[in-house]
Amino acid sequence: KTMQNITATHINYYHICQRKLWFFSHGIQMEQTSDLVYDGKLLHETSYPQRAAKYTEVQLGNIKIDFYDAKEKVIHEIKRSKAAEVAHEWQVKYYIYVMEQAGIEGVTGILEYPKARISKEIFLSNPDRTYLEEVLQNITQLLAADCPKRIKKSLCKSCAYFDFCWVAETDNDASKTPKADQA
Repeated sequence: KTMQNITATHINYYHICQRKLWFFSHGIQMEQTSDLVYDGKLLHETSYPQRAAKYTEVQLGNIKIDFYDAKEKVIHEIKRSKAAEVAHEWQVKYYIYVMEQAGIEGVTGILEYPKARISKEIFLSNPDRTYLEEVLQNITQLLAADCPKRIKKSLCKSCAYFDFCWVAETDNDASKTPKADQA
């Protein structure tokens, strides 16, 4: 992947799990089999039905923003759970960054968690821009390297890649598997 091919999903996965990012980027995509991913898509489609008429879908290169208020210059991003909030914030910041690269200044974002009834404003600062440029370079290097080692994280149990990642587990490895109560 070149930096021009990096999507907001890459940025999101980079902040969640670099192994997941590597799998996704190398054509191993498990999201279509995940009930949680399906639930998130359904939530996205049904939470704010009036948005389709009010806001526009924007495609810039490889990124697609589902809800953009062009009048107010606000990106609306809907997420199922706050479990990966930092990754969600960087995904929205990346959208803002790409908009700026396209010459659209003054864009902000709103990250929304309808089930929790929480909204959070997202802004892009100069340190954020510098950090994103580093992340883009890191992603490019990561994807050119061998698959990262599996690491135990609290989000593993709810990940669409869980079975794929932990398929080689033996009875001796059971103690290394993330516990259900950590997810």
